[in-house]
Amino acid sequence: MAMNRYHRFFCRSRRWTRTVENELLPWTLNGVQLGSDALEIGPGPGVTTRVLLERVRNLCIAEIDRSAIEGLCRRFGDRTEILHADAADLPVSAGRFDSVTCFTMLHHVPSRERQDRLFAEAFRVLRPGGVFAGCDSLDGLRFRLAHLGGTCVPVPPGTLAARLRAAGFDEARVSVRDGRFRFRAYRG
Repeated sequence: MAMNRYHRFFCRSRRWTRTVENELLPWTLNGVQLGSDALEIGPGPGVTTRVLLERVRNLCIAEIDRSAIEGLCRRFGDRTEILHADAADLPVSAGRFDSVTCFTMLHHVPSRERQDRLFAEAFRVLRPGGVFAGCDSLDGLRFRLAHLGGTCVPVPPGTLAARLRAAGFDEARVSVRDGRFRFRAYRG
């Protein structure tokens, strides 16, 4: 199970929606040029998707959870391409996107190896000059408690830049603030 019942409820809440719209995405995407063709990995209920649709002309989303796909199709099916796919094995051509994003979902990828495969896939599907940008939460007791019974493999931010470079990115930056980290990695 990727997300426990509490986590599913919270990610659909008004509180989380306000946090995403007013804090999380403005901080994560500050200064990031998404281009016109973007891929969002793991949008879950689509709170981040709604914001991204205002920023890019063409948005494709890849989600592994079947129940989330159904909700995404109802909400956004006429405005975006929706793929039922594992982000570690994306069914899209190489060099298709100007940007790839993922927000607060990396810890739901079940192993470090699958996370690294996701990073390699993000690199593969980006055009030269493209950016991979996203964020996630820092590990801690409160974070772990919110994920009891669900998949929780936190990404240590101190290791992320090297992991992104190992996936092929020329430049990777990570910054930490208020219990979260953001990253930007660029394909040369």
